[in-house]
Amino acid sequence: MAEQTTYLELSEDGGGAHKYYEVVLSGTSVTITYGRIGAPGQARTSTFGTERQAEAAARKKIDEKVRKGYTPAVRGGRAPRAVTRRTIRSSRSTAKQAPVLWRFASGAPAFGIFADEQRCWVGNQNGDVFTVRHDGTVTGRFKLPDGVKCIVADDFWIYAGCDDGKVYDLSGKVPHVAYEISADVDIYWLDIDDAILGVSDRHGRVTAIDHEDEFQWARDAAGDAAWMVRCDADAIYHGHSRGVARYDTADGTPRWQTSVRGGVLFGWQEDDTVYAGTSNSQVYRLAKADGKIEAVYQCDAPVFSCATAPDGRYVFAGDSSSSIYCFDQGGERLWKLGTGFGSAYSMQFLDDRLYIVTTDGSLACVDASATAVEAANAGSVPAPLDVKAASTLTAVEPTTTLATATSADDGVVVECYQDGGRVRVRVTSPGYRSDWRVQFPKDIREPNARYVVEEIRPSQQGGFYRAHGEIKRLL
Repeated sequence: MAEQTTYLELSEDGGGAHKYYEVVLSGTSVTITYGRIGAPGQARTSTFGTERQAEAAARKKIDEKVRKGYTPAVRGGRAPRAVTRRTIRSSRSTAKQAPVLWRFASGAPAFGIFADEQRCWVGNQNGDVFTVRHDGTVTGRFKLPDGVKCIVADDFWIYAGCDDGKVYDLSGKVPHVAYEISADVDIYWLDIDDAILGVSDRHGRVTAIDHEDEFQWARDAAGDAAWMVRCDADAIYHGHSRGVARYDTADGTPRWQTSVRGGVLFGWQEDDTVYAGTSNSQVYRLAKADGKIEAVYQCDAPVFSCATAPDGRYVFAGDSSSSIYCFDQGGERLWKLGTGFGSAYSMQFLDDRLYIVTTDGSLACVDASATAVEAANAGSVPAPLDVKAASTLTAVEPTTTLATATSADDGVVVECYQDGGRVRVRVTSPGYRSDWRVQFPKDIREPNARYVVEEIRPSQQGGFYRAHGEIKRLL
């Protein structure tokens, strides 16, 4: 049989859907590629016992999409829609230079950052994600298909949200797709708590998605440009152009909404409070319980990012004029210093160091100890180490091709099974509950296939397992 290709698109006015769906029938195999128009998309190939079965499967997929409004099109006939980037209006700080210990130029403006006891992560608009030790040594590189909006941690898991509408799990040796957000959603930010994903977008909507990547609920806000979403076990906190709101994680019930001056450009959280940096040059501290404003931290320019020391004893902020600030818990400004290389789009404090990623794509480590800051205010700062990635560092890209295993000696066996229209995963190794599903990468699921997973861990709330570490195909 000659290869047959069917290419469909769904494009709606007013910022709605703008995506494609391609089905390629070749003998007994069917390859489906889908995604945002103009983007590489996600591909998946299924093999059938006969050509007739493959043809029937292809026709079924095509008919499903046509019923949903997709129509035949020519690839390249429609231009891709522009992905929203945060407007860069960064000017040079007039403050004294901050004590920067080292700086790594990632190669493009960067939003994503996460730091733990072992390393730092930075993701930029080119889709590059680098891991860097605390001494500045670059240890790894992932190459994702589109720009990285943010990097978040959920217990042992590290996730990167990208402009292709997908959220990638970076916890193993190879990135895998953990969640697929609709390709027409212009993601601004995301956060995850115990596998529940919260997404905020350009239109001001907040959406919750569960561990099976199935829609839970969505709410439209009074404002737009929702740059803030933070999740905990009980609620999702959402910041947009009109203020900050709290919704119950389980069903999206609204609990409070608090207006703030200026649009919210970034958010942070501690156990009992959330922090919102605004275009009005202020950071607000709000009580999670009732939304009451507990303190306001005044900067000198719009706030692009904010963070806190543990329990909120210090509050940090980065403004659009390449300055970073430190306040005490009550709101008194303790210091203001210049980064020297752009405004901080994201930041995190850890062990007396402030890690920032900036408008010029730099990941930098700032010594935020009292001694270093005092010296900086007196005009004495160290010469920052200019960190480089080794030319031999190989970029690891997402792939559906897995290493294989012939036994389960080094892990836990799981299997994929068909459940109506979805492919789900369960554990088959002894000692686990067979009635609990497994959060497992979407891009490698194949009915009746078995895999060896490095670790299987129960979720904090119970009721399902989560795959962690390297995954191999069991032969």
